[in-house]
Amino acid sequence: MADFSESSRVVTLFTRDFGKLAVIAKGAKRLKNPFEAALDLLTVCEVVILRKSSSGLDILTEAKLRQRFRPRPGDLGSLYGGYYVAELLDALSEEYDAHPLLFDEAKGALERLSGEAPLNLSVTRFELVILREIGQLPVFDACVACGEPVGSTRQFTFKVSQGGLICVSCLIEDSPRSWIEPQTAALLQSLAQTSLTAWHDTVATPAQMREIRLIVNSTIAYVLGRRPKMLRYLPF
Repeated sequence: MADFSESSRVVTLFTRDFGKLAVIAKGAKRLKNPFEAALDLLTVCEVVILRKSSSGLDILTEAKLRQRFRPRPGDLGSLYGGYYVAELLDALSEEYDAHPLLFDEAKGALERLSGEAPLNLSVTRFELVILREIGQLPVFDACVACGEPVGSTRQFTFKVSQGGLICVSCLIEDSPRSWIEPQTAALLQSLAQTSLTAWHDTVATPAQMREIRLIVNSTIAYVLGRRPKMLRYLPF
């Protein structure tokens, strides 16, 4: 949200039907405004937007609050996780590029962060889905160079620049590396699958989570060209 005039703001919305939109909310800075509290960060709203035929910004004419993100009491990780979801939506989506499934995933991630679901798996699930939706999900089931399936007798490492796992036979440099266990690769595939509910019973050991975070953190940073600002505040 940014100031536009003495009384109005430019608001960025992520909509289910049209993707990310930057709109003018006229009168939003007034004490009594037509949008009430609907334009807070991480709220779910019903909106009415006047589309502009020229290159100007669309105009938000109505916004009704339907759901507000409520982090777990006393849990800063839950709060920062919500902010991280918003950061990734803004940074990794394009205007007017609709992703209904991604909208549903973001809404579901916020609901999980408000409830009892594990913070690390809830955030990781959303990261993998957004990578999948923008075509940047790494390959987890085979070597990206030779096609050797994960679970064979070979060892695998992760190469972010090549978009997935690389088996030991295809490595061409002698730099230090971390080996990825087949069970970790299977967990990543499970978390990234399309179903909204199939992964809910997933359990990851601390060692597996370290491998998962190594892969996901490096991939997100590689795609963005930087490390996400909110990632440093998450407790994993």
